[in-house]
Amino acid sequence: MIPRRLPARHYFALIPAAGAGTRVGADLPKQYLSLVGKPVLQHVLDTFSSTAAIAHTFVVVSRGDPHIDVVMAAGSYANVTVLRVGGTTRQQSVMNGLQAMRDAVAEDDCVLVHDAARPGLTPALIDKLIVALQDDEVGGLLALPVVDTLKRADGAQRIEATVARDHLWSAQTPQMFPYALLRRALAASDAVTDEASAVELLGLKPRLVEGSPRNFKITMAQDLALAELFLKGLA
Repeated sequence: MIPRRLPARHYFALIPAAGAGTRVGADLPKQYLSLVGKPVLQHVLDTFSSTAAIAHTFVVVSRGDPHIDVVMAAGSYANVTVLRVGGTTRQQSVMNGLQAMRDAVAEDDCVLVHDAARPGLTPALIDKLIVALQDDEVGGLLALPVVDTLKRADGAQRIEATVARDHLWSAQTPQMFPYALLRRALAASDAVTDEASAVELLGLKPRLVEGSPRNFKITMAQDLALAELFLKGLA
């Protein structure tokens, strides 16, 4: 059941989890792969559920998802709602999720969109983002300054140019924006890869809040081993 809208400004999490995650090369979507004894997505839900500032968490899955019920049964998630409205792209899933949760949030409530395959997020990182953006009218996201030397390749995978890394950041999630602004930005954009890009297309400048290396996205099979080290406190 979707909760009724609360009267004061609140923070809500929205987790798009309808992707297939084919690059990881497994039989299951990557958000359901086992990591330190439980599915990747369960780590994410546990983190948001244990963060006091989060009023409610919505997780968007595909209509025929056969795995989410197992995850929900394994945890104590009184403040989590499953929305079976996933789309074929991340943007569609987020848009569908925002529409489905419209009666639970106010226009100026903030929505934190987080990747289902970033299990290294912590309550401290969520609190850091909220505190940094609590008076920001636009919103922003966790990100890391780029520290490696960047090379642009040609079609033969030879170096075409070295790219200056000054002022470059690698985007992470959560990406936090007011509900009404986020809906407007995504509705006005086409094929963006993250929410901040949609907001930028409105001519606005989301704020960058320094995140953590542990908050990386699982993409390849070897990423699971690194995530396990972080979760066990070994990295």
